[in-house]
Amino acid sequence: MVAATKTSPAERVAELRRLLKHHAHRYYVLDEPEIPDAEYDKLFTELQTLEAAHPDLLTPDSPTQKVIGEVREGLTPVKHAVPMLSIKTETDTTEAGALKFDASVRHALKLPPDAPPVRYAAELKFDGLAINLRYEGGVLRQAATRGDGETGEDVTHTVSTIGAIPRRLKRVDAPVLEVRGEVFMRRDHFEALNQRQREAGAKTFVNPRNAAAGIVRQLDASIARQRPLSFFAYGLGEVQGWDVPPRHSALLDALAKMGFPVDERRDVAHGGEGLALFHARIAVERDTLPFDIDGVVYKVDDRALQQQLGFKTREPRWAVAHKYPAQEQQTRLHGIEIQVGRTGKLTPVAKLEPVFVGGTTVSNATLHNLFELRRKGVRIGDTVIVRRAGDVIPEIVGRVPGPRKAYVPNFRMPKACPVCGSAVVREKGGNDHRCSGGLFCGAQRKQAILHFAGRRAMDIEGLGDKLVDQLVDGGLIRTLPDLYKLGVAKLAALDRMADKSAANLVGALDRSKNATLARFLYALGIRHVGETTAKDLARHFGRLDPILEASVEQLLEVPDVGPVVAQSIHTFFRQPHNREVVEQLRAAGVRWAEHDGAASSTAALPLAGKTFVLTGSLPTWSRDEAKALVEAAGGKVSGSVSKKTDYVVAGEEAGSKLDKARELNIAVLDEEGLRRLLPDPN
Repeated sequence: MVAATKTSPAERVAELRRLLKHHAHRYYVLDEPEIPDAEYDKLFTELQTLEAAHPDLLTPDSPTQKVIGEVREGLTPVKHAVPMLSIKTETDTTEAGALKFDASVRHALKLPPDAPPVRYAAELKFDGLAINLRYEGGVLRQAATRGDGETGEDVTHTVSTIGAIPRRLKRVDAPVLEVRGEVFMRRDHFEALNQRQREAGAKTFVNPRNAAAGIVRQLDASIARQRPLSFFAYGLGEVQGWDVPPRHSALLDALAKMGFPVDERRDVAHGGEGLALFHARIAVERDTLPFDIDGVVYKVDDRALQQQLGFKTREPRWAVAHKYPAQEQQTRLHGIEIQVGRTGKLTPVAKLEPVFVGGTTVSNATLHNLFELRRKGVRIGDTVIVRRAGDVIPEIVGRVPGPRKAYVPNFRMPKACPVCGSAVVREKGGNDHRCSGGLFCGAQRKQAILHFAGRRAMDIEGLGDKLVDQLVDGGLIRTLPDLYKLGVAKLAALDRMADKSAANLVGALDRSKNATLARFLYALGIRHVGETTAKDLARHFGRLDPILEASVEQLLEVPDVGPVVAQSIHTFFRQPHNREVVEQLRAAGVRWAEHDGAASSTAALPLAGKTFVLTGSLPTWSRDEAKALVEAAGGKVSGSVSKKTDYVVAGEEAGSKLDKARELNIAVLDEEGLRRLLPDPN
C-alpha cells in the first residue's frame, strides 16, 4: 500500500501564491470573483502563517509583500506620486482584534503601562474601489485607481460622472492636493441595477463592490452616467502648498469643509476599549446602513505618531482594518424549491447547507428566475456562493468553479402552480414565470383582495392591509366572493373591529356591488390590464360575456391592446378557477349596466377617438377630475406622449411631457382650452 504524499511547506506556499494571484486577477482586473472574500482571506492568512514559520520561503513578489492589481487594457497607466498601499487586516471579529491592535501600537511606541490611552480615528471600511483624486489649483485634473499600489489606471472619464465628487474645491487653492477615498454603490442602487439587468436578460453583478469597480473601469463613460455611484473621502496622497492638520480626525473635518462627502459615522476612540466599543456599535448598525462594509478601520489619530510608527513592508503600523463576519460564504446547494409570490411570480429558492453569513445562519436563498439560474450555471449538488447584506434577501451569486462528480440535469420550472394547480405562463421575451390563477391562488389571495377593494377598482372603503390579513389568516375569506358573505357579527368579532366599523364595512361592500364594467375588469387584477385598458375593453365589447369568450384575435381588435395584453386576458379567462370566481361575484349581486354596440354609442361622444395626456397642476380640476371628464366625453387619457396623442393638457410645473408635445408638434391646451372641448353640462 502506497502512503499518501504529504505536501511540503514550499509546495503549499507555491500553491497558495498561485491561487491568490489567480483570484486577485479575477477580483481586481476582471471584476468577476470566483470565491467569496472570506475564502480569499483564509488563503492569504495561511500564506502569511507559513511564511512567518519559514522565513526562507519569503520572496519580494509574494502576494503578502505587495498590492495585487493590474492595469486594464484600454486604460492609461498612472504612476502614483505617493504609493497607495493597503492596510493590515484583522480577521478576529471579536473585541480581541481591537485590543490586539492597540497593544501592538503601544508596544511599538514603547509606552509604559500607566501611559494615557492612545487616541485613534475610527472609520467604516467601505466595500468599494479605492480612488486617488488629483486636484491642481483646486480643480479636479485626474482620477486613478489604486492598481498595484505603485501604478493605477486613469479613470477620470468615469469618475467625473459621479455627482458626489467635487470638480472644484471649496476653501482651498493648493497647487497640488490628492484626496483618496472609496467609490461604492449603495445597496438600493445595486438591487435596482440588477433588477434592470434581469429584466433585460443581461448579466447581473455579483455584489455592489464589483458593480462599482466594473463601472469605474469602463472605457465608455456613458455607461457610468446611467449607473449611480457614491464616494467617501478618507485620506491624502501627494500634497503641495497646503498645511495638513496634525490629526487625522481633523483632516477628515477639513475634507468635508472642502466639499468632499465624509462618512458621519466616524469617531475618535481612546485606547483598545474605545476601539472595541466602536466596532461593536457599528456591528449593530451594519444591517441598517445603505451601503456594504466589511469592517471598520482604526488609525492612530496623531500624524506625528503615524510617522514615528512608520511601515512594515506593504502595510502601515499605525492602521488596521478590523473585519466583521463575511457577507459572502460558500456552502452546498441541496435542492431547489418554487415559491409563489403575492403577485403570482414563481421564484426558484435554493435549499442550502446552513451557513453563517452576514451575521445570521442562512439555509434558503433566492435564485430570482430560471434564466438567471441558468446564466449562473447553478445545479443541485454544487458548492455555491451565498450573499446576505443588510436586510436584503439572501441570494446565490454563483457557483464555485470545478468539475461535478456526476451529471446533474438543468432545473426546470413547473408547468402548474405548486399552490393552486393553475397553468404557469411566461410572456414571450420575459424572464418571469407566473401563476395564471390570480383570483383563486392562495399565494395571491391577499394581494387580489386588496387590489379588488382599491379606490380605483371596487372602492371598498375600510378594507385595508391589516383587516385583509385577519380575514384571510382567520379563514373567513378564501376567494373574492366570500367578501359579500361577511356580516356585521363576524366582522365585529375581529380584533380592533367595533360594531360601527363592522357596519360601515358591510355598507361599503353593499355599495361596491353597483360598479361599472370597466371598474370590475380592472378589479380582477388581470396582468397588464390597467384602468385605461379596462375602459377600452368595456367600450369595445359593451358586455362581460363577449370578453370572457373572446379569442386572442378578437382582443387584438380593441384599440391599444397588443399581443402581450391580449394573450394575458385570454389566458386569465381560460382558467376555470378564474371563471368560477367571476360567476360567483355576479351571483353575489355585483352588477353594472351592460349594452350591445358600446363602440358605436361611444363614437357619438364629442371626444371619441381622441387621445389626451395630462401634465402639471390644473387651476381648478384635479388630475382625476380632468381624466373623468375626458373619458365621459368619449376620449382616452394616456400616461405618455407619442405620435398618437391628439392633445396635451398642461398646467403649472408641466415637465418633460410638455417638451415632448412641442417636439412632436402636438396641440397643447390649458384647462380653459380643455373645458371648451367638453360638452356643455347644461
